[in-house]
Amino acid sequence: MRFFNRITLQTPESVELEFTLAGIGNRALALLMDYIALGFTLIVFWVAWGIFTVIITDTFRNVRNVGLWLFAIAFFLNFCIYMAYFVFFEVLWQGQTPGKRYTKIRVIRDDGRRIGIQQATLRSLLRPIDDIMFIGAFLIMLGRKEKRLGDMAAGTVVVQEEYLVVTTNFPISEKAKELATELPQIANLSLLLPDDFATIREYLQRRKDMATKAKNELSLHLARQIRNIIDLKDLPEGLTPDIFLEAVYIAYQQQTSS
Repeated sequence: MRFFNRITLQTPESVELEFTLAGIGNRALALLMDYIALGFTLIVFWVAWGIFTVIITDTFRNVRNVGLWLFAIAFFLNFCIYMAYFVFFEVLWQGQTPGKRYTKIRVIRDDGRRIGIQQATLRSLLRPIDDIMFIGAFLIMLGRKEKRLGDMAAGTVVVQEEYLVVTTNFPISEKAKELATELPQIANLSLLLPDDFATIREYLQRRKDMATKAKNELSLHLARQIRNIIDLKDLPEGLTPDIFLEAVYIAYQQQTSS
């Protein structure tokens, strides 16, 4: 096991992003916190189901095996709650559960993108197997990418959430600086993840070395993608993709450093 193991991922836009892997300690703490929260949820469920069972068995006392059927249904619902807890939060919070959010780690895809319901479901379905005899823990400690079975099947990796605030070493236009002051009022920058910011930064740093056609295509694609992420409806007339990306870069830095 290597401390602060780092991994380099390549996005669909051919931009390389480097992350620090979460490590067994952070993941174990996050899982413990999630299991505590999940345990309280299941206790509430079983208490409520117990009351419901008493009412139903008393009402249908002449029905054969009604208690056994209710227990079977409860066991199935218990499993569904267990699965849904991780799927619900990882999809809603873009790769985080309450435990992961507290420990500042996040699940992402192998290409650096945020996970979807398919990846979250695969990870959740294989979690019981990973937990048996600590199979997942051994795989995390021994593997170079620190993946458990759920990560291998879903094509995901768990990384530390790094808020990257770095010195700007490329030109920023005045128009972009002006737009950056307006963006927090007209867009939801909190939806932008650190890896989204890193992708923008990598493009802005490397654009001067790109061929004109490739640069224009990539900047337009990135601008559209980022605009959808931050839920931005309207932009000023005559705004180029580069100016927009510069403005998002500056606005995100200001938000995370404040």
